[in-house]
Amino acid sequence: MSRPPVYMDNHSTTPVDPRVLDAMLPFFTEHFGNAASVQHRFGWIAKEAVEIARKHVAALVRAQSKEIVFTSSATESNNLAIKGAAEVYRSKGNHIITAATEHQCILGSVRMLQQQGFDVTILPVDRYGRVSAEDVRKAFTERTILVSVMTANNEIGTIQPTAEIGALCKERGVLFHTDATQSAGKLPIDVDAMGIDLLSFTSHKMYGPKGAAALFVRSRDPRISVAVQMHGAGHEHGLRSGTLNVPAIVGFGKAVQIAMERMEEENGELFRRRNMLQERLLRIPGTAVNGHPTERLPNNLSISFSGVRGDQVMTAMSDVAVSAGSACLSEEVGDSDYSHVLQAIGLNGGTARSTLRFGVGRFTTDEEIEYTAARVTETVAQIRERTMIGAV
Repeated sequence: MSRPPVYMDNHSTTPVDPRVLDAMLPFFTEHFGNAASVQHRFGWIAKEAVEIARKHVAALVRAQSKEIVFTSSATESNNLAIKGAAEVYRSKGNHIITAATEHQCILGSVRMLQQQGFDVTILPVDRYGRVSAEDVRKAFTERTILVSVMTANNEIGTIQPTAEIGALCKERGVLFHTDATQSAGKLPIDVDAMGIDLLSFTSHKMYGPKGAAALFVRSRDPRISVAVQMHGAGHEHGLRSGTLNVPAIVGFGKAVQIAMERMEEENGELFRRRNMLQERLLRIPGTAVNGHPTERLPNNLSISFSGVRGDQVMTAMSDVAVSAGSACLSEEVGDSDYSHVLQAIGLNGGTARSTLRFGVGRFTTDEEIEYTAARVTETVAQIRERTMIGAV
């Protein structure tokens, strides 16, 4: 009897926690009202549920409820933050700073702004994928209006010096945006203590449903404005029009509650299982871990296997779900290309293409870790053997 496949790709998305699903279900059939329909009870119930979820989501990053704008995805949140801030503050300057390892939706947004006359500085990272706060400071000009550096990388897990960068931005009166898609729910975030003005995060990376995300927009000290990118009836404080996905937002709120209650305990388990997998995979000759050795997400493992291609391993190992990098990469670039993140940390094309990303999750078991390690070890050995025979 064949065993079910092992899911080891929790950076791309996570399964919905059963407790989250239970919270959502009544809002599909029983409480199905539109949260904007405030003339009747169906709408009132939906609106109340949204506002309760908003409080939970705000609490995760120590923000106020009114500072949370619900969107459909982290990509939408990032676009609203980058383009919206650039449009509002263009009269003060036209210079934006970001990093080479940012998600494609950040890099795509700033490239679009370049076409509109903005100056963009894309900072390099060190071999671990970290941005230097000193490099951020040196990049400031009199026309700098926005810095966008993610909290933790989606491919190699490296955690950035977010608080240091935020402090520099506060000193200069420059807006600071961070993409916390991978870190929210795993790392403690305090938007005031870290000097964050705009922050993006999403539900489906923390065992909530797809289709619900958020953008924190600071409302005080100072009050931040972003230009509307989606026009309509003025939902979400007038910043994001469109009928709210009430079941997904309810699920988002529940997922956040669980994450806040279990973060420290869960991180310990993720860290232990990630290290278990790492230790076993490093027994394979010709392997190397990518990302910072200590300042890394507790569930992240990016590892390169010399002499094989990542896509070969994934094809031969269809019973274990892993990825070659960002879940967005395969949709955005061709097979001949490779991760811009791995390129930024100095890996050559061959090494980058030999890399796999493993994302340990809440529901990963020790037995699945052992099975994954055995399957990868076996598969890499088989591919290397076939390659040697073919070369003879």
